[in-house]
Amino acid sequence: MSRLHGSNPKIGIRPAIDGRLGGVRESLENQTMGMARNVAKFLSESLKHPDGSQVECVIAGSCIGGVAEAAMAADKFRREGVGVSLTVTPCWCYGSETIDMDPHMPKAIWGFNGTERPGAVYLAAALAGHNQKGLPAFGIYGRDVQDAGDNKIPTDVKEKLLRFVKAGLAAAAMRGKSYLSIGSVSMGIAGSIVQEDFFQSFLGMRNEYVDMSELIRRIDRGIYDQNEFKRAIIWVGQNCKEGKDTNPLKKKKSEKDKKKEWEFVVKMTMIIRDLMVGNPVLKKMGFGEEALGHNAIASGFQGQRQWTDHFPNGDFSEAILNSSFDWNGIRQPYIVATENDSLNGVAMLLGHLVTSTAQIFADVRTYWSPQAVKRVTGKSLTGLARNGIIHLINSGSASLDGTGQQSDRKGNPVIKPYWEITAADAKACLQATKWSPAVMEYFRGGGFSSTYLSKGSMPITMSRINLVKGLGPVLQLAEGYSVDIPQDVHRILHERTNETWPTTWFVPVLTGRGAFADVYSVMANWGANHGAFSCGHIGADLITLASMLRIPVCMHNVDEGKVFRPCAWSAFGMDAEGADYRACTAYGPVYK
Repeated sequence: MSRLHGSNPKIGIRPAIDGRLGGVRESLENQTMGMARNVAKFLSESLKHPDGSQVECVIAGSCIGGVAEAAMAADKFRREGVGVSLTVTPCWCYGSETIDMDPHMPKAIWGFNGTERPGAVYLAAALAGHNQKGLPAFGIYGRDVQDAGDNKIPTDVKEKLLRFVKAGLAAAAMRGKSYLSIGSVSMGIAGSIVQEDFFQSFLGMRNEYVDMSELIRRIDRGIYDQNEFKRAIIWVGQNCKEGKDTNPLKKKKSEKDKKKEWEFVVKMTMIIRDLMVGNPVLKKMGFGEEALGHNAIASGFQGQRQWTDHFPNGDFSEAILNSSFDWNGIRQPYIVATENDSLNGVAMLLGHLVTSTAQIFADVRTYWSPQAVKRVTGKSLTGLARNGIIHLINSGSASLDGTGQQSDRKGNPVIKPYWEITAADAKACLQATKWSPAVMEYFRGGGFSSTYLSKGSMPITMSRINLVKGLGPVLQLAEGYSVDIPQDVHRILHERTNETWPTTWFVPVLTGRGAFADVYSVMANWGANHGAFSCGHIGADLITLASMLRIPVCMHNVDEGKVFRPCAWSAFGMDAEGADYRACTAYGPVYK
C-alpha cells in the first residue's frame, strides 16, 4: 500500500487507427484494439510499483483516428491518473492528428512491423510530428517483419517497452512529491546545498525543510508511537548485535550510556520516518499536524557536525530506513541520504524507482591499484579484482540489503524487491551486520555504525547526479561487480580507513576507452565524494530515464545497443553522447 499521498501513475495505451470509415477503419478495429489489449496485459503482468502494487494500464475508450478521439483519450487519461503514454498501431494513421500532445507525459509509439498495413510509416510520420512540435517521443519498431495476425510481442520490442515504461513510471512517480531536508548543509558538501530549481524544473518535485531540532522536540515531548518504540527496542536487542569498539579506553561508553543511545537512535528512526510520510497514530495522540508528514519520496539528514558533535549520529536511522525490513517486518525501503547529500539522494531515488529495491549510499573512497595492494599486503589481486578495486565505504548508513545476503534461485547474491524477500533473507542480512560504537573522533555525540562486508559477484550499478555551473545536472554511472578479496587482504585495507564501517569492494566493467580505460580512470573521473549503488546492471534504464528528465549522461559504460533515447536525439549529431547534451540543452527541463 502506498505510504505517500497521490495515486501511483498508470500507463495509458492509445490504439491509433486509420480514420477513414467505409471499409478501411472497420477492417482494422479488432486488430488495433487487440494490439492495445495485448500490450496492456504484458505490461501489467510484468511490472509492479515500488510499493508492491501491480501496475495498471488504461486503454483509450476507442481507437484514435483523429483529433477528437485523441482529445477523448487525453480526457480519460487525466481522470484515471495516467502518467505514461504509449501509442500502438498496426497501420497507417493521421500523424499529427492522433499523437499525444501532453508536454509533461513521457510518450512512446510502437509501430507494428508488418507488410499488410504500413504501421512503420505511421511511426515515422508521427515521430516526425513530435520532433517538429518539440515533444520528444520514443520510437519502438520490431527488427523482424511479422504477419498481420501475429499477436506475439517480439523480444526486442518487449525489451524497449519495459525500458520505456519503467523509466516513464519513475518520472511520473516523482512528480508532486517532496524531498525533505532534515537540517541543512553538512560540512560544506556541495550535494547538500539543495538546489530547488533542479528539483522543481527537472524532477517536478517540491522541497521541504525541517530543522534538526525538531527531532529533539519530538523525543523530549514523546511525539512518537510509544507502543511501537517498546516493540522496536526489543527487536533491536534481539537482532542488532554490537560490534567492535575501537575507541580508546577513556572514550568508551558505559553499558548504561550505550543503552540510552540505543533508545535514542531508535526514536530518531521512527521520527525521521514520521517526518517523511506521517503517522496516523500521532493524530490519535493529539498531534494532528505532525501526523501528516511531508509526503517525502526521499529525504536527507544533515547530521554532521552540528548534530553529531552533541547527539548520537544518524547511521542506525539511515541504515534501517534504507533497508527493506525493520521491527515492523519486511517493507518497502525508504530513501534517506547521508549528510543531506540531496544529489546522491536523487541517484538513490532513481535507482529505487526503476528496480523497486533498496539502495546503498557510499563514499567513493579509495582506488587500490594492484601494485599498491601488493606493497601493503604482500599479496596479489586476482580474478575480477586483478586490475584494481574501488573501496566503497561510508560511516555506516548503507542499507543492510547491501550485505549481499539475499540470493536468487541460483544462489547468486542479489538485492530483491521487498515482496520477494523472505524472513530468512532479512535474518541473514541482520546476522551479517554488527553495530559498532561510533568512532568518537568523528562523532562526539556517539551512536552506532553498521559494519559489514558485501558479498562478491553481485552485479551493481553505481550512479551519481552532479550539478555543474553553466551546464546544469549531469548523470554519471558505472556498471560493475562487487568482488571478494582474501580476508587477510580485506582486513589490512579496511583497517587503514575505518574498520567499523560497511565495505563494498567494487570493480567496474572496463571498455578500454575514456573514463573506463582502467579502474583508476573510473575513480579519477567520478564527479563527487559520494555515489549510490543499486543491484543489477541498470545503466540502460537510468540512461532512458535521464533522457526523459533532460539530464545528459556524462559518463557510462553501457553497451551502445542498449541505449534507448527519444527519436529526436538522433537529429542532434552522430556522436551519441554529444547529441545527448545538445538535445537536453535544446529542449530544456520538462517542468520549466
